[in-house]
Amino acid sequence: MTHLELTGVAIDFPTPRGPFRALDGVNLKIDQGEFVSLIGHSGCGKSTVLNLVAGLYEATEGGVVLEGKEVREPGPERAVVFQNHSLLPWLSAYENVELAVRQVFRNSKTRAEMKDWIEHNLELVHMSHALHKRPDEISGGMKQRVGIARALAMQPKVLLMDEPFGALDALTRAHLQDSLMEIQARLNNTVIMITHDVDEAVLLSDRIVMMTNGPAATVGEILKIELERPRNRIELADDARYNHYRHEVLSFLYEKQHKPDQDNSQRSTPSGKSAPTKPATETAITTESAVLAQDVHSSMASTGETTAPAAA
Repeated sequence: MTHLELTGVAIDFPTPRGPFRALDGVNLKIDQGEFVSLIGHSGCGKSTVLNLVAGLYEATEGGVVLEGKEVREPGPERAVVFQNHSLLPWLSAYENVELAVRQVFRNSKTRAEMKDWIEHNLELVHMSHALHKRPDEISGGMKQRVGIARALAMQPKVLLMDEPFGALDALTRAHLQDSLMEIQARLNNTVIMITHDVDEAVLLSDRIVMMTNGPAATVGEILKIELERPRNRIELADDARYNHYRHEVLSFLYEKQHKPDQDNSQRSTPSGKSAPTKPATETAITTESAVLAQDVHSSMASTGETTAPAAA
């Protein structure tokens, strides 16, 4: 049985000139434990696909089905990691992960079990040494590790990642890519990741989904990556298959879906659409986290526990 399926997915956004079709006829089946990367030029609808799977958008036509159930709203079985880590600045690394754990497992785990689970997930991303440091006391790569730990702590069936390493320096990015491969090998979770980095896509993925240019973007080609795991980036540099896959993706992007330079500075999404842009979505996630923080604060207060106050 297919783990996750998008069938005939299309989405329209209202504009002053009428509906703008961002995606059209997107069909994709993803198996349990598969790592799938979405790649394409800016404006091709990659983030829109991710937001549909996350339940932040609802398709105009078609739909998204996870384990036989239609996705119509956000849920803890689909955790999102954005390029912006969205950590709450007044909470420590531990407390940021605790926020998600308390929300998801408040009725199924004891305090001791939650503590062990939080520490386990921070250990997965090699952050045990910084449990009690706040975001302004750790590096960008460490913040992103905490964001990944928070998502993993929810035990999601699908981990959604929107350019999670895009803002990091090359060395930090490489370390986090290696950590992600290690974590996925241990947990066998399903991952959908947006990236603009061809090497990253080939290194991490089981399949690369290449999107056509918008408007009315769709799946152009799907490339299966048949490289043995675990993967070593140094060894792959001289691997003929790796370089073949890399060439296939580059050929699609710069020959089959060539986009003039002047278009690269503009997204195809028109002004005036009612759906949120990516930064707004990140703001919404941060706001949602603040609401969760208030819920946790109230819950802890009722049990005599204490926590840091929410920002004014």
